[in-house]
Amino acid sequence: MAKKWTVADMPDLSGKTAIVTGANSGLGFETSKALAGAGAKVIMACRNKDKAQTAVDAIHAENANAKVEVMALDLADQSSVHAFAKAAKAKCKALHLLINNAGVMALPECRTADGFEMQFGTNHLGHFALTGLLFDLLKSTDGARVVTLSSLAHRMGKIRFNDLNWKRGYSKWPAYGQSKLANLMFALELDRRVRAQGLNIESLAAHPGFASTNLQYAGPEMTGSKLKKKGMQLGNVLFSQSQADGALPSLYAAVSENAKSGEYYGPDGVMELQGNPSKAFINNRARDADAAKRLWSESQELTGVSFA
Repeated sequence: MAKKWTVADMPDLSGKTAIVTGANSGLGFETSKALAGAGAKVIMACRNKDKAQTAVDAIHAENANAKVEVMALDLADQSSVHAFAKAAKAKCKALHLLINNAGVMALPECRTADGFEMQFGTNHLGHFALTGLLFDLLKSTDGARVVTLSSLAHRMGKIRFNDLNWKRGYSKWPAYGQSKLANLMFALELDRRVRAQGLNIESLAAHPGFASTNLQYAGPEMTGSKLKKKGMQLGNVLFSQSQADGALPSLYAAVSENAKSGEYYGPDGVMELQGNPSKAFINNRARDADAAKRLWSESQELTGVSFA
């Protein structure tokens, strides 16, 4: 059995700058803590600055020298994405790591500030626009990496090109699957595009397996369903790994010299629910380059963001 890859295997990241979205809790918090622990300066991009500050305090309680700071970012509001990117470019001379981590899951039907279906608008379009707006900063940084989080749910996802924003027949789990498939397709298409242009940027994707985080409770809490929340809790007990272990595939994709652009990483255990970071299964829909080009074009049209 291969030796388990852990945060102890991370290289020295002193002098590196990272942005982690959704960093105040769950996978984003663990990712931020580990990157800062390896010496990186971490910008924790969060919607709720009060909760984010609590997360910063928790990191500093373990590591007083951690270089972490909070910047406001609401991926469900394109104006916030633009404001964050402008502020980040003014603050940062380089951007070595962009971790597109934040996400929402299985929500009742609702809309972003721009009228997008919330899961597609937050998970995919928010990160698409953010990456595009930061792209010139990434291009100017030698060896920059973009890591976009997908999910096992990408396997059930289908891109509804005739109704990307679910104006008809909304169903929360298929909508979530579409958003996570879009995340993976975006990461793979970004890799194809930067390689075609000969740019020194790497684009990778990762998923946490089944990790015990508060993401799983957001949908049940919004609907007031105690039964569904208890079901999630039982699933966590039976199948999940910790959020710290769930963050390992993201960290591996971000910093390991063995992680390669255009690849997808997740746990290597049964059904990829738990285990050591390793190459993960990519279904044929995610590998469809023509569909990925179409999704890219549609995403540019919807967000108004074109990559430099």
